[in-house]
Amino acid sequence: MKEYRKLSGEEVARLKAQMCTAADWERIEVSADFSAEHVMYTRFSGNVRIGAFRKEFCLPGGMKKHSGLYHATLHNVVVGDDCCIENVKNYIANYEIGDGTFIENVDILLTDGPSSFGNGVEVSVMNETGGREVVIFDRLSAQTAYIMALYRHRPGLVGRLKEIIGRYVGAVSSCTGVIGSGVTIADAGYIKNVRIGNCCKIEGAARLKNGTINSNEAAPVHVGVGVIGDDFIISSGSCVEDGVTFSRCFIGQACRLGRNYSASDSLFFSNCHGENGEACAIFAGPYTVTHHKSTLLIAGMFSFMNAGSGSNQSNHLYKLGPIHQGIMERGAKTASDSYILWPAKVGAFSLVMGRHVCHQDTSDLPFSYLIEQQSTSYIVPGANLKSVGTIRDAKKWPVRDGRRDPDRLDCINCNLLSPYTIQKMFNGVRILKELQQVSGEMSDVYAYMSGKIKRSSLKNGLRYYGMAIDKFLGNSLITRIMSADFRDLRELRRALAPDDSCGTGEWVDIAGMIAPKQAVEKLADDVECGLIHDAETLNARFAAIHAGYYDYEWTWACLAISEHYGVHMDSVTVDQLLELIYKWKDSVTGLDELVYEDARKEFSLNAMTSFGADGDSWQREQDFMQVRGSLFESDPFVNSVKEHMRVKSGLCEAAVRKIKSICDS
Repeated sequence: MKEYRKLSGEEVARLKAQMCTAADWERIEVSADFSAEHVMYTRFSGNVRIGAFRKEFCLPGGMKKHSGLYHATLHNVVVGDDCCIENVKNYIANYEIGDGTFIENVDILLTDGPSSFGNGVEVSVMNETGGREVVIFDRLSAQTAYIMALYRHRPGLVGRLKEIIGRYVGAVSSCTGVIGSGVTIADAGYIKNVRIGNCCKIEGAARLKNGTINSNEAAPVHVGVGVIGDDFIISSGSCVEDGVTFSRCFIGQACRLGRNYSASDSLFFSNCHGENGEACAIFAGPYTVTHHKSTLLIAGMFSFMNAGSGSNQSNHLYKLGPIHQGIMERGAKTASDSYILWPAKVGAFSLVMGRHVCHQDTSDLPFSYLIEQQSTSYIVPGANLKSVGTIRDAKKWPVRDGRRDPDRLDCINCNLLSPYTIQKMFNGVRILKELQQVSGEMSDVYAYMSGKIKRSSLKNGLRYYGMAIDKFLGNSLITRIMSADFRDLRELRRALAPDDSCGTGEWVDIAGMIAPKQAVEKLADDVECGLIHDAETLNARFAAIHAGYYDYEWTWACLAISEHYGVHMDSVTVDQLLELIYKWKDSVTGLDELVYEDARKEFSLNAMTSFGADGDSWQREQDFMQVRGSLFESDPFVNSVKEHMRVKSGLCEAAVRKIKSICDS
């Protein structure tokens, strides 16, 4: 711990000569190697501690400023070593400032305690009128927030979570704020009751009140020009700039909010990106993206979502107020000018086009198109399984994970196919077959959940779902086979036995984490009965479930294979395994070929419309090549699809050889 001493008489005299004043010089303490040379025009009040000033700051453009105190008023402040504090228009009060921090041209930095710095603020997500409040705090994960918001059928569980968070809030509450080391605060306005982590940059913010900025050296936070924020938490690695206004918000790790985005009573978890538009009472799970001025996200839950321009939802039927909510399951997208009247639920990885006012529920028809034609909602089951955009999204999410903090709060699973989506496909197949049976196979249109399904769409949906089911179950089987060591069929059967009993039954998507409902319920039970006492243990338990995903997946897939194909791993034969492997290969290559053909549309003559504006067809093609970089066969994504088919074919051959080696031994 750093030692401090009283000012000497000579130091006091020099400070006075440099136009410094103090209410009581005896209440000022300095570090052993303090020098008064770089303290000028500064007023001291209350208890003040000051470090040494040895460092120069090199500013953009080559300007250099020596650390020190210049034209500032400090009240009950601790100033670390090598800080530069200059031109504080009003004063800094009740803060501990870390080493190497640069503060210039600010209005006021004030802690008026006691304060919890945004921890403990209740955010009314999904229902504007309340009932699903999430209590935000520094260590909030998407999974904890999901349980608190959506498990209202278990009030004891929610109450326990509030107790856990309440203890944390009590521990961080203080009458003194903290500004970390290596922080830059420049040209800022009113900052009150804000705790600021290491290496944060606040440049031009207009107002920040009652919040925490959890910046650190590995993942700094940037708060930019014109930002106004009240009652908030900003997590590590995030960037909030260019006139963003937000109140009662949690901004998760590696989020980006900018270009005058507006948000209230909303949660944004890892890798969300919001620009221009507006959010009100939303639960934005990981990778929720909205870029357009005319886009409003309101009273809904989203994740892995991309909102098209003009997307809008309505939670107000003009009867009892804005009490309605909606859920767009993971990967759902909205096209330009889409509209959904809540309450509604859109299935995973679906695309919404047009205006839908009939409270759709397509949760058991994932990867679908929801299209409005003449005020009627048409469902095209499974169509997104062959969309090049869906595959492109799946590839880009892991690459675009911007979290640099090794301490990651959210558990994120980016898989397109999982027990969560495949169980819904099984439900979808059952639903479509029941529609066929009830209405007849030759019906032109089938009615489902206030929507309609055309006969051709239904038949294609059964085909697409069947291929995806074969692909997923085959993936799980081949992964298991290729990672196992065996010399005969008995050893292979033993290797194919599940390692964990957990995994059977229903699966859930807990705000980005795919898990067996059984495991989540066990965690909830442990919270409710008091076995989990603190946020760190809670986050560790979620992380453990997340880490066990592939073991749980095989347990589920093993049972699904026995129920779907009638093949049991404890008595499986070589011929049965080979049949499943070849079925998997056909489904993988079949879906890849559909994606390949979908990508080809991007290189059709229609796609070249508006290219080569003043030339003939040859010039149009050349212009297209120069802008797009290539023609179809040499496009990087197209090549990745072809490479995927080649790799999977090779994997099929390797798995077949490994299985047949049993017969040869």
